[in-house]
Amino acid sequence: MAYPNKIISNKITGQEIKFIQTAGDTKGALLEMESSFSAYSKEPPVHYHPFQQEDFIVIDGELTVRIDDELRILKAGDHLHIPAKKVHAMWNNSDGKTIVNWKIRPAMNIEQLFETVTGLANDNKTNNEGMPSILQAAVLMEHYSNVYRPANPSFIVQKILFGLLSLFARLFGYRSSYKKYSD
Repeated sequence: MAYPNKIISNKITGQEIKFIQTAGDTKGALLEMESSFSAYSKEPPVHYHPFQQEDFIVIDGELTVRIDDELRILKAGDHLHIPAKKVHAMWNNSDGKTIVNWKIRPAMNIEQLFETVTGLANDNKTNNEGMPSILQAAVLMEHYSNVYRPANPSFIVQKILFGLLSLFARLFGYRSSYKKYSD
């Protein structure tokens, strides 16, 4: 369970998240974090949040952002607002550490997704890009589709594909969250 000042570090992607205000603290209205990206971190898959908006303030370093296939470089002091449903990805393409204040409104259950994906990476249950196996991903994407969706394929294809795959995944013991990652 996320709580203020809890830090999770993904050893594969090099991203660290410090929770500042959680869903529990704000009655679900806000998740606020401080996130750091290691130098030359990998570009994550482009995605969108169907019901959440995000606000970023670069505290230190620079952040590369892809929005609708356009690249932008944000530097210390820059702000960025990403409305719900806007396709994006962000990473650090510089040689120094980047620190960002990151707010998500409403919080919903996205903090559990962050904890789960980080825990899987740290337990060597992802590939070298930090992506879980297709069966684990299917269970995650089905459960967390209200807060995170890959940009491709279309959502209807995702619903069908992940729905079918998650049936098999659950038979093999895959879950959408694991208690050991949220302690």
